[in-house]
Amino acid sequence: MTPVASVVVPVFNERETLRALIGRLLPVLEEITDGSFEVIFVDDGSSDGSSDILDAMHAEDGRMKVVHLSRNFGHQAALQAGIDAARGRSVVMMDADLQDRPEDLRAFFARWRDGYDVVYAIRTNRKESRSKRTAYSLFYRTLRLISEVDMSVDAGDFSLIDRRVLDVLATFPERNRLLRGLRSWVGFRQVGVECSRDARFAGSSKYTVGKLLTLALSGYVGFSVVPLRLATWSGFAAAAAGFAVMVWVFATKILDVPSPRGWASTLAVILFIGGVQMLLLGVLGEYLGRIYDEVRRRPLYIVRSRLGLE
Repeated sequence: MTPVASVVVPVFNERETLRALIGRLLPVLEEITDGSFEVIFVDDGSSDGSSDILDAMHAEDGRMKVVHLSRNFGHQAALQAGIDAARGRSVVMMDADLQDRPEDLRAFFARWRDGYDVVYAIRTNRKESRSKRTAYSLFYRTLRLISEVDMSVDAGDFSLIDRRVLDVLATFPERNRLLRGLRSWVGFRQVGVECSRDARFAGSSKYTVGKLLTLALSGYVGFSVVPLRLATWSGFAAAAAGFAVMVWVFATKILDVPSPRGWASTLAVILFIGGVQMLLLGVLGEYLGRIYDEVRRRPLYIVRSRLGLE
């Protein structure tokens, strides 16, 4: 029998939160689905004993299902592994650290039953450091500014997606995935629900600065060609500046106007142009690197074992 809902939870070293998460999640799911649900935990290469806890939870309740990946493939890959295993008419994506509140699923399912295909959380009142709040705010707003599609501001992966939307997403072959961006790209009827984002229940964030930058690059590169166009715009700007300087030099010579002489200005111009060129080569390299990654066609993730799943 097809469950009403599948809840996908990626797990990477979250042993302190798993029992608390289930304690809050199960009563909500029992209420809003009449017990027709499954929870799919994706163990993304945990090394703190989370795997053993997940196996024990499955033994206690068969609706708790587990996908063990062969190593850590990253948050987006783990989410995709759970989505690929899900059988529900709707699929919820949420984190294991209880920053995404299970109680908000009541509002999600209410809007889904109103006919919306995608219901996503608009994060308000983030209980995180000021620097992280500022970084996220800047990322979402710059991505929306340059993106080819209408990206929702302050909307992360916490969402409910209807099965027919997931069937479309399953046809996308790309490896460098930003699911919140792909969710916007496919269209259908979508609505945001304002949700407060709580502090972590326990432990520390597993998203390092490097991982956050990689996620941001996936958004910028995957949904916009504006960084590539910077090369053209910078070329025009440099050419215009060079022409203006040339005209000024000729004018000062012809009109015998005193002008500064020295190496400092020349060196500054050379360093500026060289810096712009290196920056643009880096942008081109980022696109080429992702093309190379796609051409290799390596799998997005590798499953070591499954519990409760065919």
